[in-house]
Amino acid sequence: MKQTDVSSFATSQLSLLNDELQGELAETTLLSSTHSPTVLQRAGLALLNLTVSSQRTGFGGKTLLELTLDPAVGGGDLPEHGLRTGDICAVAEQPKGAERKKERQGMEKHGVDGVVTKVQREAITVALDKDEVDIPGGKLWLVKLANDATYKRLNQTMTKLQKAQPSEHSILTQVLFGQSSPTPVSKEDLTTPLTFHDPSLNSSQQDAIRFALASKEIALIHGPPGTGKTHTLVELILQLLDRGQRLLVCGPSNISVDNIVERLSSHKVPMVRLGHPARLLPGVLNHSLDVLTKSCNAAAIVNDVRTEMDAKQASIRKTRSGREKRVIYGELKDLRKEYRQRESRVVADLLKGSKVVLSTLHGSGGFHLRNEKFDVVIVDEASQALEAQCWIPVLYTGTEKLVLAGDHLQLPPTIKSLNSKQSKPKAKKAPAVNEATDGVEDLSISKKSKTAKDDGDSKKAEPSTLETTLFDRLLSLHGNSIKRILTTQYRMHEKIMAFPSKALYENKLVAAESVKTRLLTDLSYPVKETEDTTVPVVFWDTQGGDFPEKSEDDDSGAKGKSSLLAESKVNEHEAAIVRLHVSRLIEAGVKAEDIAIITPYNGQLALLSRMLKEIFVGIELGSIDGFQGREKEAVVVSLVRSNPEREVGFLGEKRRLNVAMTRPKRHLCVVGDSETVGRGSKFLTAWMGWLEEEADLRYPDPSELQDEN
Repeated sequence: MKQTDVSSFATSQLSLLNDELQGELAETTLLSSTHSPTVLQRAGLALLNLTVSSQRTGFGGKTLLELTLDPAVGGGDLPEHGLRTGDICAVAEQPKGAERKKERQGMEKHGVDGVVTKVQREAITVALDKDEVDIPGGKLWLVKLANDATYKRLNQTMTKLQKAQPSEHSILTQVLFGQSSPTPVSKEDLTTPLTFHDPSLNSSQQDAIRFALASKEIALIHGPPGTGKTHTLVELILQLLDRGQRLLVCGPSNISVDNIVERLSSHKVPMVRLGHPARLLPGVLNHSLDVLTKSCNAAAIVNDVRTEMDAKQASIRKTRSGREKRVIYGELKDLRKEYRQRESRVVADLLKGSKVVLSTLHGSGGFHLRNEKFDVVIVDEASQALEAQCWIPVLYTGTEKLVLAGDHLQLPPTIKSLNSKQSKPKAKKAPAVNEATDGVEDLSISKKSKTAKDDGDSKKAEPSTLETTLFDRLLSLHGNSIKRILTTQYRMHEKIMAFPSKALYENKLVAAESVKTRLLTDLSYPVKETEDTTVPVVFWDTQGGDFPEKSEDDDSGAKGKSSLLAESKVNEHEAAIVRLHVSRLIEAGVKAEDIAIITPYNGQLALLSRMLKEIFVGIELGSIDGFQGREKEAVVVSLVRSNPEREVGFLGEKRRLNVAMTRPKRHLCVVGDSETVGRGSKFLTAWMGWLEEEADLRYPDPSELQDEN
């Protein structure tokens, strides 16, 4: 067991986090300064022609602006955009179309920063950072900014760890850095009879729960795709509550936390979900702090102040007198102070009465929990969280026990600064963004991994990048003795499961009886028996060079000009095969909403969206990275890469391919060039070989595809 110096580790993390922040800031600045507002909107990074439809007070006394399209431009639904709840943004006066780029550069800085709290078809709501804001009356625009707030909390956390003296390190901290060994779990603890709340748990789930209960400091629950990881965590939470312990349950994203809240709600567990209600799933709102503070016995003393503040907000919009506005702002300032004092007392009482608190990792460092203590911290989706994120609940709650759940063989967190250090700087060119997606294109996707030649087989002893998660590092430090793996999967047909189980999970996965042989013809509605619906895995092999890839801007005619759509790969012939295959599935009776099409490249995603969205209403299209954690009855994967040089780029990352091949329940269709893809890495060579032997192998007929066109 190799020890790690705590202070040196924290110093390294601070440097890596700063690199990441600078990379994000540089990327955002480059995009906003290089492109016109219209192009930024098309790329999903801005919304134009907005006006304030309402202004009111939200949780924490924040001013909420609801923005809609200006009636002067027709009003109605907002255009397609990539702004999501939680995004940091600026609301500012919209630049004039005639303004030169130099005048336009940085104009969003003249506005006011805020956080997107709600996205609707006709409106978008932003919580403003400043209390006193005089919003311009003309046309507004909303611009996505780099999120430095997250980095501030991560930096505070790592600085706290860096400055802590060795005598201040808890036993848990010593174990997490290899300065002490985890307390061994006795055989008696693992064999003690246990009454489970859910008797349907399989043996590997029961074993993982017993192990986590018996562990004194740290336990890892390894949940491969479809093995019921969240189901297992819910049982673990109930068992810990039976033992009178207080729990903090976290995840890197709101959705990861909300999934647990939804599962726990049926057990009538007294719990509080921290986080802005606009970012939460509808099913968990009744457990949110915002709703509870309005519905508890002490809510009335808060609500009357909120009502008075809303009235003041409305009066600001009506008056044009600067003197009157200053008076109202002064009154609002006093009201906010009173509101926050009252609200904090109500929140404190609610938290003290809760045995389970749920929050994102970032949110666990908020002021609400600063004086709260927990016996156990549970982190779901820990393999998608930066290690620094996982230290937030550890350092601020004084816990002595940590349970991490995840799958380190699926994609790690996105690291934007990674590739910039691995390749020589190119000429200044804007990062490519695809108008059909949420954000920065392959530059943000590929930053998750190195080139295809890095097969991911070698283990890193030291965290060289932020990609190394706490889950990874603890496995490297303490080995499998601190881990239990879930082995029964409830998602995939056994044929779909076979290759990932053999190549990544030591052949330990077993398909549950309920899923092992189910096909599309076994769906709850009628589906015809065809050559497509009666097989679990299909491979359309485009080898031979007749289906070449190309860069998305090859036909743009804009040589020498930077383009937001320039960095991606597309393969039109593969797209035609996808359309053919999907059309056959739907003709056989499979519903479009039960089919997903995924691809690693956003350029290909945009092409497929244009080709198929209107034809097959209800079908879902997405990037492989964005589909992690999801599932569908049938999944079609377009691999895109086909070139004489046999280059596969970031497709060589086996964790990305693991995500792709484990999304379907009943039917997996892979479209790709085995000659190109099979040369990318050992893993890809093995996968192509397996598909050629085990899948329903097909070679596309160009003339048939021409008929499709």
